[in-house]
Formats: sequence, structure tokens, C-alpha cells
Amino acid sequence: MPRRPALSRRSAALATLLVATALAATGTQAEIAMRDDTGREVKLARPAQRIVSLAPHVTELLFAAGAGERVVGAVAYSDYPEAARTLPRVGGYTNVDMEAVAALKPDLVIAWKSGNRDAHMDKLAALGIPVFLNEPRSLDDVARSLETIGRLAGTDAAGRAAADAFRARKGALATSFGQRPRVRMFYQIWDKPLMTINDEHLISDVIRLCGGENVFAKLAQLAPTIGVESVLAADPEVIVASGMGEARPEWLDSWKRWPKLAATARDNLYFVPPELIQRHTPRILDGAAMLCDQLEMARGKRPAGTR
Repeated sequence: MPRRPALSRRSAALATLLVATALAATGTQAEIAMRDDTGREVKLARPAQRIVSLAPHVTELLFAAGAGERVVGAVAYSDYPEAARTLPRVGGYTNVDMEAVAALKPDLVIAWKSGNRDAHMDKLAALGIPVFLNEPRSLDDVARSLETIGRLAGTDAAGRAAADAFRARKGALATSFGQRPRVRMFYQIWDKPLMTINDEHLISDVIRLCGGENVFAKLAQLAPTIGVESVLAADPEVIVASGMGEARPEWLDSWKRWPKLAATARDNLYFVPPELIQRHTPRILDGAAMLCDQLEMARGKRPAGTR
């Protein structure tokens, strides 16, 4: 008789351990409460098991953070990695198909603050679907996003590993190029209308990483429209374009109409594929490596005595 309580206690402890192990294995840990990139608190009863992504870069971040198997739907152009191409589509990031989202029964939607429409977010909230807004504005934010998504999806270790690898690679690029002589450059994201980016844009962080200087950094808008005259007046040493596809846009070479422009005179007209520099994902460091090499080539083309 005296031994029974001890046995019961041991059995209870073993049962508790087994339950905890099972919960950890299935991702059903305790409630998660996190603030998104707008400061709103988002609460989940457990790590998300059915996630809908409302931006291509969010889809890519989810897979990079080890949560690809939890993604049940995504918007158009969610094309990386290869597995993302087969996900059910819920419209585009500016025209989300709300019925398609609801039909997937997500326990979490991750959206893009500056890309998705507020009206769509309000409808999701009205349906009782938790929405986490992602808005990376710097390379450090990309690493943080990987960790955050890992936490939301219960893939913490994978998210942290991806973030650590990202920070290590960023650090290596900074060591190689961050202290090189400054290169004044114009980054062109579109032709008609002519558009660029200011200093708050993620791409400007890449420019700084490579030892570049954005000649339109002080403009107020994140992606302002400018005139050709402004570019000619700024006289950048380098012009880099991204466009919309993998091919070098024809309009990049239109700057050759101004042979006295420093970038034209020194043949410093370069291209970086948009998916490698305009998406807030680990691949942005692939684009950064390309840009860093291009700016280094430009330094090599400077007249003697100016390098």
C-alpha cells in the first residue's frame, strides 16, 4: 500500500512527459503572442498549421524558415522555391480572392503591409482569421522576419538557422565592400514613369552594404517618380536597373542618349534581376553580391588618381 502513491506519482510524471513530447512533435505548444511589423499584437492558440501567404516574398520567407509544409495557399508570382509553384492560388497581392482564402481554412494569414490592401485585411479580421503584417525595410529586418515566421509556424530552429546564415553572409559582404570608396548611383525600378527608391527602401540598404550612395536617398516617397532632368542633374557614376523580368530591360540602354552622363561615359549601366533584389528574402544577398561586384567594376573604371 505505501508504494502506490510513489508509483502513481511516477506514472503521472511519465504521462506528463509523454504529453509534452507529443505536443512538441505536433507543433501544439502553448499560445503564441507576437507583435507584427505595424505593432499590432497577434495571438495564436498554437503554432500555425495552415498558413496563407499574401505576398511572393512572404511565401519565400516561409519556405526559408522551414514552414513550407504549413503553407496551404499563396498569391500569384509565388514562384520560389519550386514547391511554391504548385500551391493553390488566392489571387494577387493587390486583388486577393477572399473566398479562396476562406475556403482554405487558414489559422494564420501573413500579409504585406505596403503591398496588400487594408480592405482585404479588414475582411479577414471580420472572419476571425489572424493576420500578421510583414514589412521589412532593411536587411536586418529580413533576418528578423525569418526568426518571427519560424516562431509563428513552430519551426523556430529552422528560422533561427536561416537568420544566422543570412546575417553571416551579410557580414561577409560588409567586410569586403562596406568600406570601399563611395560610388554615387541611381537605381531605376521602372521606365515609364521613371521611378527610383529613397533611403528608406530595402534596396538602399543593399546599396549601402556595397559601398554605394543613392543619389535620390533624400526624396520623401519610398518609390518616387522623377524626371530625366533630375537624373542628368545628379550625374550618377552608375545606373542600375531591375525591371520586371530576368532579361535586361531595353530602356536601360536609353541612357546612352546622354554621352556626357558619367554612368554612360564610363559604361556603367548595369542590371540586377528583380527577384534577387526587390524581394525581401534571403536571395536578396544574391542580388547584393551582384551589385557589389558591379560597383567594384565601376571603381576600376575611374580615371587615374580618383579611385
